[in-house]
Amino acid sequence: MKIALISPGKDDYYAKRLKSALKLPPLTLSTIAALIKPGIEVTLVDEHVEPINYDNPPDLVGITVMTSVAPRAYNIADEFRARGAKVVLGGPHPSALPEEAIQHCDAVVIGEAEGAWQRLIDDFEKGDLKQFYSNERFPSMENLPEPRRDLYKKGAYYLENTIQISRGCPFGCSFCSVSNFFGNTYRHRPIGDVIREISHMNGKLIAFMDDNIIGNPKHSKELFKALIPYGKKWVGQSSFNIVEDKELLELAQKSGCSGLFIGLESISEASMNEIGKPQNKIKKFKEGIKILHDHGIMVMGAFIFGFDSDDRDVFKRTLDFALDSKLDLAQFSVLTPLPGTKLYEKLSLENRIIVKDWSKYDFGNAVFKPAQMTPEELEKGNGWAWRQFYSYGSILKRVFGMKYELQRYLLYFAPILTLNLSFKKALNFEAKMSKISLASLS
Repeated sequence: MKIALISPGKDDYYAKRLKSALKLPPLTLSTIAALIKPGIEVTLVDEHVEPINYDNPPDLVGITVMTSVAPRAYNIADEFRARGAKVVLGGPHPSALPEEAIQHCDAVVIGEAEGAWQRLIDDFEKGDLKQFYSNERFPSMENLPEPRRDLYKKGAYYLENTIQISRGCPFGCSFCSVSNFFGNTYRHRPIGDVIREISHMNGKLIAFMDDNIIGNPKHSKELFKALIPYGKKWVGQSSFNIVEDKELLELAQKSGCSGLFIGLESISEASMNEIGKPQNKIKKFKEGIKILHDHGIMVMGAFIFGFDSDDRDVFKRTLDFALDSKLDLAQFSVLTPLPGTKLYEKLSLENRIIVKDWSKYDFGNAVFKPAQMTPEELEKGNGWAWRQFYSYGSILKRVFGMKYELQRYLLYFAPILTLNLSFKKALNFEAKMSKISLASLS
């Protein structure tokens, strides 16, 4: 029996550029591959780094689907089914819209794979494949098999050492699909399991793929303590309140934390209240970023445009803040109502969703009617912020203007410069987006 697991390529401008800046392997698929029992031949195809071969199709094809790649995933599924293969779709989009997904496949896995995926394979072998598979409760995080990293295409990725130690999020932001898919409670793997997996990794750098590495501060402190003897460097995603726990932050530093992605989201209190993220304390943003820098931690701040309180001046205000606060990297996104989220439900009820082409749900296109600007102004403003932050002048000023301790300068000058230039190259602004001036936003 042969099974192929596929990560569809993204055609949207946003993901296509960012994948060039920082290629990471499909951890979801290697995790699912590890659930397949011995004796079954498994291949993993990441369309971001290699083409799909439709000749000699396998017996079963599994495709992971985010919303922006749903049309591409459906095309892949249709092609394999036409060639006689059975197809399974899973991931956030099919889980939110299983009745839509089943039109293009033979089975849909709703929610997390552990348990449901094994039952599906057993049914397939018996010739009794059902349409929908799910779990009655969230799977245990204990004794999970290590991802099949041996299936990654060699030399294709910026970093192969990616790991997930937790699932779920208690915050429930209106635009986020994490709590819908993984639940609104924080579940974590045992420290021993995590350290054992890390001890098997080659190289010094690790990327934690968790939505919030400090979701359970007590667990995080124990993890960081256990990491210290291994001498690794790591990057991850954290909520902003890491700066409020001195012990936690110092342990993160000692354990090798060298960079954090933080969802600042907005510099507007009204926007924070709108999305249900009061834990972000805007008045402390600049101070918090400095604290992280003082601990030798690079910061990538993420911002979202398009909240009802956002006017046409939000782009300049946000850019000014990003530059003044000395962020090392920044990400700008258009507010996107993903299926299954509170935001999608709200905008649907208000008849404000104007685009149903899922490929446009890529965080770069405006798929709804903003409250204080046109969809076109929202898209252009987002693009303008990207271009300004990653202009050569901005990069040089930010990188060569680092005034932190000498050790930080020596350690991070090269990676910060390299990452900034990579984002600049990946965005390819001139070819894909027309130049606009700030005046055109007024």
